[in-house]
Amino acid sequence: MAVNKTVDVSAKLLDKYKIEMKARSHTAYIDQPPAMGGEDAAPTPLEYLFFALAGCICTIGKIVAAQERIELRGIECSVEGGLNTAVLMGKTEEDRAGFQNLKVVTKIDADMTKEEKEAFLKKVDARCPISDNIFNGTPIEFVVE
Repeated sequence: MAVNKTVDVSAKLLDKYKIEMKARSHTAYIDQPPAMGGEDAAPTPLEYLFFALAGCICTIGKIVAAQERIELRGIECSVEGGLNTAVLMGKTEEDRAGFQNLKVVTKIDADMTKEEKEAFLKKVDARCPISDNIFNGTPIEFVVE
């Protein structure tokens, strides 16, 4: 298994729950809604996970369409999932901290039948690094400096 690309980002807690993130020359922010002690100045980490999945499906969809010479006029993707917040709040250890389920709804604007769109989406999903990481649970190493 060869690694030919490394992706890295950094995050720094600013005030309350606002976090500044940097990736290459880009800066983005994370926050929490007021009910969680934040100021709702940016999406939550959970929402960024869904952004990453939806964005990857759209990006890989464009790549696959170009490679297969499919005239893709557009692709839209929405993601939803349910989780038990009692775990992340430390109220229980009886459940998973992560999402119990994810649902990805994709609208593909191309001259394809529903079956062709489903086959296309299956190819896209198989090549999506975000979907792969969610499904396969990549090992994580935590290091304290």
